[in-house]
Amino acid sequence: MPTPGAEDLILTIDNGTQSVRAIVFNGRGELIDRVKVELEPYFSEHPGWAEQRGEYYWSQLCAATQRLWAQGVVDPAKIVGVAVTTQRGTVVHVDVEGAPLRPAITWLDQRRTDGVTPIGGAWGLLFRTVGATPLVRRFQENAEGTWVAKNQPEVLARTHKVLLLSGFLVHRLCGRFVDSVAAQVGYIPFDYKRQRWAGPRDWKWGAAGIRREQLPELVPPGGRLGAVTEAAEAATGIPAGTPLIAAAADKACEVLGSGGLDPDVACLSFGTTATINTTTTRYHEVVRLVPPWPAAVPGAYNNEIMLYRGFWMVSWFKEQFGLHERQRAEAQGVAPESLFDELVRDIPAGCMGLMLQPYWSPGIPEPGPEAKGAVIGFGDVHTRAHLYRAILEGLVYGLRAAKEQIEKRVATKVKRLRIAGGGSRSDVAMQVAADIFGIPAARPHVSEASALGAAIDAAVGLGVHRDFEAAIAAMTRPGEVFHPREAQRELYDQLYKRVYLKMYGRLRPLYRAIREITGYPR
Repeated sequence: MPTPGAEDLILTIDNGTQSVRAIVFNGRGELIDRVKVELEPYFSEHPGWAEQRGEYYWSQLCAATQRLWAQGVVDPAKIVGVAVTTQRGTVVHVDVEGAPLRPAITWLDQRRTDGVTPIGGAWGLLFRTVGATPLVRRFQENAEGTWVAKNQPEVLARTHKVLLLSGFLVHRLCGRFVDSVAAQVGYIPFDYKRQRWAGPRDWKWGAAGIRREQLPELVPPGGRLGAVTEAAEAATGIPAGTPLIAAAADKACEVLGSGGLDPDVACLSFGTTATINTTTTRYHEVVRLVPPWPAAVPGAYNNEIMLYRGFWMVSWFKEQFGLHERQRAEAQGVAPESLFDELVRDIPAGCMGLMLQPYWSPGIPEPGPEAKGAVIGFGDVHTRAHLYRAILEGLVYGLRAAKEQIEKRVATKVKRLRIAGGGSRSDVAMQVAADIFGIPAARPHVSEASALGAAIDAAVGLGVHRDFEAAIAAMTRPGEVFHPREAQRELYDQLYKRVYLKMYGRLRPLYRAIREITGYPR
């Protein structure tokens, strides 16, 4: 067998919320070919529900790989390995054959299990002592397994395995109930500190509605999950026997694909949920009582803070106020981001005092269950362009506050930014990030950072590179770099410290009053 090398081709499957992508990289991190198949994110049979059929995910994956081969750029026989990365927290109940017993409950689902029994005994006392009772109750109410156990006991009785979407797709590809350690993000009985299934006495077993035997075997990132079966070859065109290598959840892969292994590099994701991550080899709870997630490298952690409904706000603005730019973009055949950048090109930094607090969705434990978004400083000079820029600035203010929280907890100063996700295609958003953070901000050299991270895991597992440090050095590099501009940095620093950091504290009593009067948010 020939020695693995930089010319070897790796296929990654990236199953996100909006699309599934089949992408081929070589050992230098160069994108050789790709196909994107749109997904219907969910269907909803009841208010707040967000479900999707497991067979739909699989059929769309098969469509993506078959279209990839049909393009004729890549010979499937040249693929030396496959890696899968998926959206986090989407759960599939399957029978002994791996067939779904009910639609997958996606991470967007908002159902709650009412009337859960509080955790008692020593665990309950501990939670009351440290103030964790609301967080634990939220885990109980949100756990998909608990809802199925209470509302669909006939499904529970037939359930052989409870899988995340990653584990479901891995089973379809290799025929084994196995998944990556680094894909385990959700309301499941996982020990995030030791990165393994929780011990038999852990409180999560009683809260999650799952038994130990219903969970898959776990393999660390870069480990071998199995090989593509003949049945999977018939469906996908991937040759039977091709090794399937463990990767990680999409955010963890995005951090790795952005080159974010060093603890002084912060990886921002300008996606539906805006996030900031740093990677460390020590366990830190940067948000009190919320664990760090497994990184896409073995034994490491992603210290993550999320702004729920992050760049969703940008999408909301484009939908509500950006019809003109969207129509022009379609007519001209250009990316809409370029025209929205044009819209705000002449709007000064700071938006002439228009400030936005990006708490469009409440959080527990932070910023708080009563949180709401706010825009202050409106004047007769402000236009929709000012509002658009204020949204970008508000999101980055929120991520800067998260960065400072991470720095305080891990005692490491962030010196560089890597920014991925759909919002990173905006030059204005990139420059705003550099100016507000006051440090250089770089895009990854390819836009498909999550898929590249999965390819890095596969490259190490296949021996294309000797270790993760070598793989990152060979397969990642900064793309365009945006440097902070001193005048704008000073302006943003004043607005951030004197206005933004004070907004939530001043507005919180009003948010609580709104919640008491209207009942929203629940």
